[in-house]
Amino acid sequence: MQRKQGHVQCWLMSVYLKPYSERVQFPIPSFPVVFTNYPDTLAGPFEDIPIHPEAHELDYEGELSVVVGKDAKNLTEKDEPLDYVLGFTVGNDVSSRYWQNPQRSGAQHGPAKSFDKFGPIGPVIASLKAVNNPERLKLRTWVNSDLRQDGATDDLIFSIKEIIRHLSRGTTLRKGTVIMTGTPSGVAAFMKPAQWLKDGDVVDIEIEKIGRISNTMSFEVRK
Repeated sequence: MQRKQGHVQCWLMSVYLKPYSERVQFPIPSFPVVFTNYPDTLAGPFEDIPIHPEAHELDYEGELSVVVGKDAKNLTEKDEPLDYVLGFTVGNDVSSRYWQNPQRSGAQHGPAKSFDKFGPIGPVIASLKAVNNPERLKLRTWVNSDLRQDGATDDLIFSIKEIIRHLSRGTTLRKGTVIMTGTPSGVAAFMKPAQWLKDGDVVDIEIEKIGRISNTMSFEVRK
């Protein structure tokens, strides 16, 4: 799967999957809490991820990602959101928790997650027919072969249909839009002590029936 050039929209859910949200006492919202990333945030499934010198406290988030197949706007309960989906892929919402601190970000997630190539996806776009039920898929993340996340997409707080309907409210979801849906427990930030990613670390994320991505963290040296 090659990264498509152009102005691709990228929407992300800013909450964890249900059991994890309950475990860390993250309040369950009434509506999906979302934010957008820049097109250059996306990266290929096996690319090295360049880490900016100020992107401290680096973390990973394995996520099921939805790829929109045709423009969608103002979808209602009468519409079938999955008719607008091209397919599903694996994503890593790479995050600098340092910039996710509300004192530095103004409680916005974008500054922590919108660095170039902080959103690798791939290796394929699997059709709905291929995955059968996208909300019944095993998701696992490894760092240097150490299993960190072991969850499933059936723990999504909001269904994929609910997410798509919500995002289409008054906003056109363009063909090619990528939607990352949330991550299970096991991120570095909540380990004791926190196990931040380091230069040369390899992060593998696998979702059954879709495949695996593998990205090496390449820390840049300030010039």
